[in-house]
Amino acid sequence: MTIGKLAAAGGVGVETVRYYQRLGLLGTPGRDGGVRRYGPEDVRRLRFIRQAQAAGFALSEIRELLALDATHDRTRARALAKARIAALDARISEMQEARDALERLAGVCGEGREGPCPILVAFEGDTSAAAVAAGRAGA
Repeated sequence: MTIGKLAAAGGVGVETVRYYQRLGLLGTPGRDGGVRRYGPEDVRRLRFIRQAQAAGFALSEIRELLALDATHDRTRARALAKARIAALDARISEMQEARDALERLAGVCGEGREGPCPILVAFEGDTSAAAVAAGRAGA
């Protein structure tokens, strides 16, 4: 298949395929009649990259995962997965804290008090006023 068909099969653009090739994540086949031809293994690898990205792995980590795929090093693959899980858990915690703060600010904003809405103040960078408003919402 051509690079365009490979890209479509992997759900990416042609430039993404070329980028992955430059990074060494995907191979660059030789030309057959002036056209590079890709096979099912290339599609599998491209899909692997996309799925690993969706799981939150960085391209450098994906490179290592691809190398581990060839060596069957389950211990290292598991360590990478556990590190990614810890990073995701930390991000989820941060997002939950942000959600809770926004929920408090939305409550205070809905109280109809005088002055600007605490949400707008918080987004303008006046964190002291936003913190005061958020504190009132918890009271």
